[in-house]
Amino acid sequence: MPGPGRPGGLLAVHAHPDDETLATGALLATWAAAGLPVTLVTCTRGERGEVIGDALAHLEGDGPALAAHRETELAGALAALGVADHVFLDALTGARYEDSGMAWADEGRRAVAAPEAVAAGTALAAQPLDDLAAPLAALVVDRAPSVVVTYEPGGGYGHPDHVRAHDVTSRALELAARAGHRVPVVLWAAQGRRRARAARAALRRLVGPGDALTPPADDDVFASVVVDDERVAVEVDTRPVRDTVLDALRAHATQVQHVAAVDDEPALVGRYGLSLGLAEPVLPVEQYRLAPGSSPGGLAGVAWPAGVRPVA
Repeated sequence: MPGPGRPGGLLAVHAHPDDETLATGALLATWAAAGLPVTLVTCTRGERGEVIGDALAHLEGDGPALAAHRETELAGALAALGVADHVFLDALTGARYEDSGMAWADEGRRAVAAPEAVAAGTALAAQPLDDLAAPLAALVVDRAPSVVVTYEPGGGYGHPDHVRAHDVTSRALELAARAGHRVPVVLWAAQGRRRARAARAALRRLVGPGDALTPPADDDVFASVVVDDERVAVEVDTRPVRDTVLDALRAHATQVQHVAAVDDEPALVGRYGLSLGLAEPVLPVEQYRLAPGSSPGGLAGVAWPAGVRPVA
């Protein structure tokens, strides 16, 4: 149940609804299934996101309507994951923080995103860093998590709101430490290069002519979430919670399409597509880097639930 000071907690900070499942779904589901406290902070409501499908196409470009709809999608995903403690960042301040928007910097290959002209002053990326970080620091002190998870400095693939969420989380932890709060273990979502390449090759084998999705290109262009294997510090076994994660992905119907389980393929346990229609993998192991300042020795001090294991 939500509440301050319970031991063994996990706090995740994400930019938009759907990111919690796409980047950290197995970790959240595994932690919650163990009966340990999980808090999710979502920084915006994804007002400027693209919308998949004709049935919901009228929401695209209508920021308030899309925001309201994505709130319901997020609620459905969190119910599937078993996460009860959720906070929108702006609820901590009484302000309103909105999706900053993005553009593809690599001709739609979905490896590198870049800022576009941000929305009015409510855009997350336009807010002063400490205005965002101070209330998050207060929440960190209140929840006292053992582990905090967010994106690496590149935001996973460069989205300005992901980058901002990383910066806000890092600054919030600095502020919490100055207030005397014990610094938790900090993890950044990652994919080891070996697993990323194997998953891409598996998708090329599985996604054939007539498939609703397009297979990934046969090249080595990866988003910044992909790192050398030796940088991976923590792994989560996705398989016990695979169906939970897939149900959470399905809840985000404006953003995720063609979600399906994959069996008898060592490199994958599922697949899905985003708005570009490219096949994306659900990996059998979800991986994380250790942020600078969190020592490998600190991993030993965490009571990791079954299915989560340090490898550093």
